[in-house]
Amino acid sequence: MTVTDLYPSRGPAEVSVPRKDPVVWGSPDTPGPIPTSDLQAYERNGFLAIDQLIADDEVAVYRRELERLVADPAIHADERSIVEPKSKEIRSVFEVHKISEVFANLVRDERVVGRARQILGSDVYVHQSRINVKPGFGASGFYWHSDFETWHAEDGLPNMRTVSVSIALTENFDTNGGLMIMPGSHRTFLGCAGATPEDNYKKSLQMQDAGTPSDEALTSMAGEYGIKLFTGKAGSATWFDCNCMHGSGDNITPFPRSNVFIVFNSVENTAVEPFAAPVRRPEFIGARDFTPVS
Repeated sequence: MTVTDLYPSRGPAEVSVPRKDPVVWGSPDTPGPIPTSDLQAYERNGFLAIDQLIADDEVAVYRRELERLVADPAIHADERSIVEPKSKEIRSVFEVHKISEVFANLVRDERVVGRARQILGSDVYVHQSRINVKPGFGASGFYWHSDFETWHAEDGLPNMRTVSVSIALTENFDTNGGLMIMPGSHRTFLGCAGATPEDNYKKSLQMQDAGTPSDEALTSMAGEYGIKLFTGKAGSATWFDCNCMHGSGDNITPFPRSNVFIVFNSVENTAVEPFAAPVRRPEFIGARDFTPVS
């Protein structure tokens, strides 16, 4: 089956393309936990911050599970674990909803999956899940990027019908490498220059290279949209559109920053072959199991 590439990327030159897809796919009467005014703000800005998605006692459960996973030598040796280049400590553990029943329950929680269905206007499946561990004193950040650019180019997601949620398991201060988003940037797709190396994921999950915007493009977008830094207590959450330009800085403070990150994709937007990569990424990074979350 031939699928039209609406968002070309990884060519000889950087290109800017207006978004061709809705931001909120559900109709105004689609049931769900997000009030209409918040949905409108999400459509406008590309994100929705929630002060407390899960309660303190629940945070404690997920923190203990994160700590258990990170301390497990078998998890450290698993290919789904990404380690810091210098310290060799775990940076991320992917497919965490399949590794851990505790995090699987979080994915199925109506407070979580219900919001995804409401935004995307359909049943959803998990395209990617992971825990991110950002300990103090030198954990590296994630450079500016659009997730959709990668998921389109390397995983084959055809349309912008994907939403992510980052749930804080430690407090996010304005100093410990928190999430930054350019509000409104989700309305423009930036196709990056340069071909995708084979097995690019092995390098990009430690330090992004292919699929990163130029300094000139980032300067222009930051000037147009500004930059919003997200802070909040453990249990807070940020929902954001797949095409938001976002990143996070290094954490050189003593205060750790850990979160669980879940990517929901519409069952009507399942992955095809990559649009700009020689091979698919592994399924623990870009799922090929499209079973809806129930």
